[in-house]
Amino acid sequence: MALTEDTARRFARVALGHVARAFPYKDDHVFTGPDDLRLPQAAHPVFFGSFDWHSCVHGWWTLLTVRRLYPDMPEATAIEALADTTFTAEKLAAELAYLDRPASRGFERPYGWGWLIYLHHEAARHEGHHWGARLEPLARAIAARFRDYLAILTYPITVGTHFNTAFALVLARRWATGRDPELVMLIDDWAERAFGHRRDYAGWEPGGDEFLSPVLTAALLMAEVRPHLAFAPWFDALVVTNGWLARECRPVTVSDRSDGKIAHLDGLNLSRAWCLTAIAARLGGEAERAALHQLADQHLAAALPHVEGDYMGEHWLASFALLALLPGG
Repeated sequence: MALTEDTARRFARVALGHVARAFPYKDDHVFTGPDDLRLPQAAHPVFFGSFDWHSCVHGWWTLLTVRRLYPDMPEATAIEALADTTFTAEKLAAELAYLDRPASRGFERPYGWGWLIYLHHEAARHEGHHWGARLEPLARAIAARFRDYLAILTYPITVGTHFNTAFALVLARRWATGRDPELVMLIDDWAERAFGHRRDYAGWEPGGDEFLSPVLTAALLMAEVRPHLAFAPWFDALVVTNGWLARECRPVTVSDRSDGKIAHLDGLNLSRAWCLTAIAARLGGEAERAALHQLADQHLAAALPHVEGDYMGEHWLASFALLALLPGG
């Protein structure tokens, strides 16, 4: 499956409908006293929409990505106008000030961090606009936080939700390549220590509210860290030889899309499709690649019709569908 202009326009309309929608909003805020009482828009004048901060960040990534790929689509003008009034120096300074609060040390770590830095990666591609330059101080601040975090993160977090380490590091590494060689080196060294010795995966996946595959996100990180000749046998020993990929990696069922946690499972289908497609590009054998592409298409087909319909999924699923359709970023 490939991204078409019709699908890009569909994603654009969905994201335009929520990145500036103030409510409902789930705030991730540590109150340090009564003076901390405020509306989300006051603390987050840029990322106050989309139900929560991280979803607003990757909603904007969706908008800028489809705008770059299809600059002549009718929605592109609305995206540009909204970006110009949203990504102002004053508003982004307020976002950075919030991040600098001592009580914000763990704010959106690591999921929101990964998406913010990936948003800057996309924004920097848009020539003739100031979006990338204005987002860069926030991205650089988060890169510094990633470096500090990896220095104290003894063990990987392998849940299939926002705390997953590998997912955030894939996005961070893509941003850092060509920008921050120290961060690339730290990510690579940390990934090798955390996952380089892993084999024969037998985890109890999927979990009931996961939107990430614990094993496939780790595998994708290793695919980006290791050269092909070192990655392919590692991946084979992890999930192929033991039969996990063929036996367990099948599209999951979503029983209630109005339940925000259960709706995560549509995201699992989409993120698995992303991982499988990206991993396939790093394998040498034609048969192996074809098998992964077929499995990815099955997962994508199971979730793509459900990007719209209920706000519990609508405020975030398009970003994961876009990742799956553009696995290399």
